[in-house]
Amino acid sequence: MIWIPKTLLKGQRLSALPPGIAGDTAFRIFCTPELSQYRASNHCQLVARARFHLRNAHWARVSTPGAEIQTYTFAPDTDTSKGTILIVHGWTAEASFMTAIAEPIRRAGFRVVLFDLPAHGLSGAHSTNLIDCARATAAIAVHVGPVSAIVAHSFGGMISLVAAEGHTPMPGKLDIPHFVLIACPNRLSQVTADYSRHWGLTLAGQQAFEHRLERLGGRALGCFTIDRLLPIVGADALVIHDRDDRDVAFKAAEEIANNVGGAELLPFQGFGHRNILFAPPMMRAIVSYLSRFDRGATMAIETSE
Repeated sequence: MIWIPKTLLKGQRLSALPPGIAGDTAFRIFCTPELSQYRASNHCQLVARARFHLRNAHWARVSTPGAEIQTYTFAPDTDTSKGTILIVHGWTAEASFMTAIAEPIRRAGFRVVLFDLPAHGLSGAHSTNLIDCARATAAIAVHVGPVSAIVAHSFGGMISLVAAEGHTPMPGKLDIPHFVLIACPNRLSQVTADYSRHWGLTLAGQQAFEHRLERLGGRALGCFTIDRLLPIVGADALVIHDRDDRDVAFKAAEEIANNVGGAELLPFQGFGHRNILFAPPMMRAIVSYLSRFDRGATMAIETSE
């Protein structure tokens, strides 16, 4: 890794650097969540408020190959759990931001497990990447499993499906039959293109940056698409996306739903990329979807009203 001067970060002048150095610099910034352009300016204040909602969870540290991972487990309201739901947050976020979704799922009778990805929240590591996060997700899924479904937001969807697919360098395939994908990008290549445009990378610089990601993943960037990964995993999915999402275009959700037979699209409007996590109709839809697959359920449960 190379040192990044703060003046460069403020000026976003990666186009002025030689392509190789620009690619390495972009890679380092990309792998350091605290430097991301997607992190809100009031992130620390949001975290302070959100972690209050983790007070009733069981906190535990879990050792994974890349980092010590902080987990938070909520027991169901019922005497018998209907299954374990793993919730995966997005890039630059943390588990506490997903508690609004966790609560109605817990009240519906499920055990809910949240965790901070490496270099996020209270987990270990200062920098991370897609593969490290997928390894951690796989390790947590095995540790708390069996997992009935994964609920993931934004880049957490890509992370979860890479973990479940099990392709090298993952340890193996996970048996997770259902996914809820909220505001998720479909193609990693679109993520890198948007990121490269933000930091002013030349085409050669972008290619150098993407090559670093391909070396980590052990295959071409085009392999990392949700509409390719879902059929390999063999899971069905509820794809939730807001038409007004400015961070991840609604087109991504349409691609997934159109190309994957086991995916159903549920569109919303007016919530955007982050506020959709707090939208009551979205929460009711998730609980209803998960309750379909509970063998003891006689009807969809909508406890988030």
